[in-house]
Amino acid sequence: MKIAILDARTVNPGDLSWESIQHLGECAIYEETAAADTVAHCAGAEAVLTNKVCLRKAELDALPQLKYIGVLATGYNVIDIDEARRRGIVVTNIPAYSTDSVVQMVFAHLLNITNQTAHYTAEIKEGAWCNSRDFTYWNTPLVELAGKTFGIVGLGHIGSAVARVANAFGMRVIALTSKKREALEPYITPVSKEELFRESDVLSLHCPLTDGTFHFVNAETLAWMKPSAILINTGRGPLLDEQAVADALNGGRLFAAGVDVLSTEPPLPDNPLLTARRCYLTPHIAWATREARTRLMAIAAENIRAFQSGKIINNVAK
Repeated sequence: MKIAILDARTVNPGDLSWESIQHLGECAIYEETAAADTVAHCAGAEAVLTNKVCLRKAELDALPQLKYIGVLATGYNVIDIDEARRRGIVVTNIPAYSTDSVVQMVFAHLLNITNQTAHYTAEIKEGAWCNSRDFTYWNTPLVELAGKTFGIVGLGHIGSAVARVANAFGMRVIALTSKKREALEPYITPVSKEELFRESDVLSLHCPLTDGTFHFVNAETLAWMKPSAILINTGRGPLLDEQAVADALNGGRLFAAGVDVLSTEPPLPDNPLLTARRCYLTPHIAWATREARTRLMAIAAENIRAFQSGKIINNVAK
């Protein structure tokens, strides 16, 4: 089997090995692939692995030999699934590989906002503590999490794991979920959408991006939130109406936001969240720990082995 890896650098910038996949066929590994080069880089390949390179109808039309597409991520919106299904192309994804890493980032953002550790390190290095009249020094609100209400949108692998950690912090956990009450952990209370926004001291987004969740956080829903609330988004950028969130932050109608994903990545220079008050940004790295990427590559290899053996797993184009 000839295998083409289209954007190897995005998941493995050089600290991991492709050996487990190279054992499975003749591999052509491209560090990156421009849209204009996609068909050429896939030429002759029966299997293609992609993280962010798109394979739409036009590309699939030009690749009649293609039998398998492995998406090196959980989301698979870069593939025309309907067209792949029509052609009998198997499309697999990598489920649940980054759960622990994303949960860690949720609370990294939350703890940075509530405890301001980076801010105080910078203040101390500028002499603020040395020059303090007291044994202590602070110039920002400091927030205790215990007893606060943590709201979650979506209780898949990541949302459920976030709920466990929030509960461990002594927080009340509420969620907007399609799961029945009896299927939830006893510490999770299901609520309506409006209740979720009105009651949450912290709101964390873990739902897929669909027509129904596009701009889930918008001017209307932000108006329901407490001005002391904190918004966390490690899901998908377009879950937020970014201008509405920036306006709420700058207008004091939302206390802070921790954001790992934006609607366009890399962001455009005029993205309103880049300059919004108390908006803390990371560059889509919640998934990218070495441990998570190691799991991703191991699952990618297992997906191909299963396909080769006729026992297909993680097929999203059934």
